[in-house]
Amino acid sequence: MKSLKSLFALTLCMSVFPVAYAAGVASYPDRPVRLIVPYAVGGATDVIGRVMARYLGEALGQSIVVENKPGAGGSTGSQFASKQPADGFTLVMMVESSHAVNPNVYAKPAYDPVKDFTPITNIANVPGVMVVNVNSNYKTAQDVIEAARKSPGKLNYGFSGNGGLSHLSGALFGDSTKTQITHVPYKGLGPALNDLMAGQIDVVFDNMPSSGGLIAGNQLRALAVSSPKRLANLPQVPTYAEVGLKSMNDMSWYGLGAPAGLDPAILDKLSAASKKALQNPELVKTIEQQGAVVDFQTPTQFSETVERSNKAWAKLIKDIRFEKL
Repeated sequence: MKSLKSLFALTLCMSVFPVAYAAGVASYPDRPVRLIVPYAVGGATDVIGRVMARYLGEALGQSIVVENKPGAGGSTGSQFASKQPADGFTLVMMVESSHAVNPNVYAKPAYDPVKDFTPITNIANVPGVMVVNVNSNYKTAQDVIEAARKSPGKLNYGFSGNGGLSHLSGALFGDSTKTQITHVPYKGLGPALNDLMAGQIDVVFDNMPSSGGLIAGNQLRALAVSSPKRLANLPQVPTYAEVGLKSMNDMSWYGLGAPAGLDPAILDKLSAASKKALQNPELVKTIEQQGAVVDFQTPTQFSETVERSNKAWAKLIKDIRFEKL
């Protein structure tokens, strides 16, 4: 009799579970969602992440709380996010630096950028920018190149941790110009920019969202940008291609993801809410003011972007003979 009661209870639980689960998915999100930003406050990923959190939260009808977990060029926060429950309550900024560059420069990467995450959407494509202190003697990109050639190893640049896009941008600069420059790692581009403005380092290979306001405020000087054409708000600044650094002229993608295994129904909700957020005129205006271009992608399209970018960076890193970390 006891065994029959146990079997009945088990059968009842099994029959109720799908209903309860479906109800949970239908009510998602019924509590605040957190967004992991794997870089320090003030960098491009943080800026775009906070803008997206605000408008995505409005579209979902729930608050999204940003948590910065910087370190190791985006590896620390990304690895943390990959190990969280795939329930839709932990999202992560999936950006080119942490999800295409970083995993390809480590001999033993801490996570798989394709298998360990569920891509949701690209948010924006962002121009890169070479910046120096506004009082620097370097007035043009050519000035920096000539200084690097004249005194190998003397010129230094700050970047957001080993293995990130800003690190590889410096490596690409050195490879393209056949120069040797010293790299100075930080936990994020925000701290690197602070030291640049304080005159502690010479140059930073940044992105427009984090440097744009400082350039406009006459605290930094832009020497080159990565864009198909000159930016409308910086018409006097040449593209990297114009100064002979064609390999550095591609814009970077900044997207949104979740841990692998996200329920398709929750993924559909997040995709629809992301599309609504990225169509909001205020979000578009804010992103464009940063010099970036809004670029909604379906989960399938964004998955293809991540995979394609990983293959491209794997080849590029091999071509420039970058020694893996």
